[in-house]
Amino acid sequence: MSYWDGVVHYGLLLFMVHRITAGKPFRSLALVWAGSMIASEIVLVTGIVVGKYGKNFLPAFWRNGPSLVLAIWAAAKLFNRPRELSIIPADKVEVEQKKSLLYRPTDLLLALGLIGSIIFTAFRGFVVLECSLDFCFTYIFQYEPYMKDSVGFPKVTMLVLLFYVLPLLAACVYGLYDPGCTWMLDWTLVLAGAVAQIQWTYLGASVHSRTPFTYRIPKDEWKQIVTLNLLYMAVPVLLAVRCYMDQAFFMKNVPQEQTSNGKKKN
Repeated sequence: MSYWDGVVHYGLLLFMVHRITAGKPFRSLALVWAGSMIASEIVLVTGIVVGKYGKNFLPAFWRNGPSLVLAIWAAAKLFNRPRELSIIPADKVEVEQKKSLLYRPTDLLLALGLIGSIIFTAFRGFVVLECSLDFCFTYIFQYEPYMKDSVGFPKVTMLVLLFYVLPLLAACVYGLYDPGCTWMLDWTLVLAGAVAQIQWTYLGASVHSRTPFTYRIPKDEWKQIVTLNLLYMAVPVLLAVRCYMDQAFFMKNVPQEQTSNGKKKN
């Protein structure tokens, strides 16, 4: 988590300051930062409270509580700011929105990836909630033993993914199916920042040398589990990039007289 704070969060803040001073838009970067910060602080503070270090949670609360409040406040302010959209001709928007999901191969692959992520999220949520099924028991002991570490962070991570990220993943599947879901342009950025931060921290901790050996990913399963977790992290990031780069499918219908030059505030 400290690596992520020192590199990604700090880098995003510096880049946003640069764009602000240059008079350029920074809202999209700020939404990624807000999603990452909120996820980071929720897992950290809650993990300390419910984990084995819970008796000493006050220093962490006073240090990280304001950061969580600041990130939530910033996200609320950003959602109230005008969204900057590229001006796209109405005929192009109409053509894109008439295409079914089967005729949009990139969106179809992303939808399948999101469905796979939903299944994986639900499965790991059941595992960390001590599901009594044999394959859940086998998974936590033979594939991702870090989930049973008493520090509390891995369990909180899986619960955050289950109760907060999973509904967003399901909503994004709908957003790829139904045209005109303008909210996708914002929430995919928040989701990408949150999942990237959570997965980086979780995966890093499960292979870190300071994690007790019994809780690290087993050597025989290392490649498969690391690859699976990286793919899980990549899906929302790729979705956010797709929504940012090609907005036509997610836009409301625009007047025919508008051209493809310039910007439109929505």
